[in-house]
Amino acid sequence: MDFIKRYFGADFPRAVLFDLDGTLVDSAPDLAVAMDTVLTRLALPVVGEERVRGWVGNGAKKLVHRALAFAVGQAEHQISDHRVDSTLALFLEEYRQTNGCYSHLYPGVVDALKVWRSHRVPMAVVTNKLVEFVPTLLSGLDIDHYFVALVGGACTSQKKPSALPLLHACEVLNVPPETCLMIGDSCNDVQAARAAKMPVAAVNYGYNHGEPIAGSHPDIVVGSIFDLVRR
Repeated sequence: MDFIKRYFGADFPRAVLFDLDGTLVDSAPDLAVAMDTVLTRLALPVVGEERVRGWVGNGAKKLVHRALAFAVGQAEHQISDHRVDSTLALFLEEYRQTNGCYSHLYPGVVDALKVWRSHRVPMAVVTNKLVEFVPTLLSGLDIDHYFVALVGGACTSQKKPSALPLLHACEVLNVPPETCLMIGDSCNDVQAARAAKMPVAAVNYGYNHGEPIAGSHPDIVVGSIFDLVRR
């Protein structure tokens, strides 16, 4: 693809880093079921899948914080840390039961992963999701064997949009950041890649808080990850 040649001077990057939720996997149904179950346990109004889709991307604690604020009709800054933390504990308990139950891969994901693996391009997942949930989700969708590294929200001192998770993945893969391709669906992914001095592609079907990803100015926007390997 012309984009790959233009940025890497070769048919393939040295490595590919992927965001998870909204990029490889539509996991919003799992998250929404867990979140609504918790709110029901707390005798609060449920928020539903569509709202959860707009809140995904900054980790479980931020998702819980946003959902709580909406459910009780308050601004986020009005919700105490204690209330967020106690609700987060309940959410993680429920999400351990729903993780992978209703998720599905986006079209073109497996075909693209097969191409990169056939050319021996190492691949890693870099997500703000707590890493404990990542192996179960990937294995349940039968794509865990494509990745040689998993970087989750607690693996570095800062999450995306910080560059640290991406740079950590590069260290694990032993490749310079500028030779890697980051693929994501949100402004967090684009900002993290920019901070890491790494080319970034974005898919147009993800979450991104309800905003068009083109507004974050990635190097390319595609309708399928497979578009990046299509010849």
